[in-house]
Amino acid sequence: MVKPVITVVGAVLQDDQGRVLLAQRPANKSMPYLWEFPGGKVEKDESPENALARELSEEIGLVVLPTHFKPFTFVSMAYPDFHIILLTYRCLEWSGIPQAREGQDGIEWILPKDLPQYPMPEANRALIPLLQDVIPFTQNKFTSL
Repeated sequence: MVKPVITVVGAVLQDDQGRVLLAQRPANKSMPYLWEFPGGKVEKDESPENALARELSEEIGLVVLPTHFKPFTFVSMAYPDFHIILLTYRCLEWSGIPQAREGQDGIEWILPKDLPQYPMPEANRALIPLLQDVIPFTQNKFTSL
């Protein structure tokens, strides 16, 4: 059986204390209540960077220019009913304060060393060792509106 391949984008946002942002998936979506890096599906004829800027605005209210994303890594992960290609970017600059805007049950800033304690989709969990190796990032710029 051929599984559909879904391309999604995720952002690794880091605050001035070295924590990364996680959002908890809403109850009404697949993989409910799991924690993930903010992002979402890339739509037809949309670049990954434009998709990520759109998703961050829609999901958590951040304003980010596509040029503020730096490629970090990707994950290719088979799930029972689909296959995900997760393109992950470091987000080095944004404005606004993250807020749940699409029914997420929570948004939290987490130290990389504490990420393994959070239940996550496997594609997001695959990022943890990489994040623990490269945090702390430098040159983060963020402002509140």
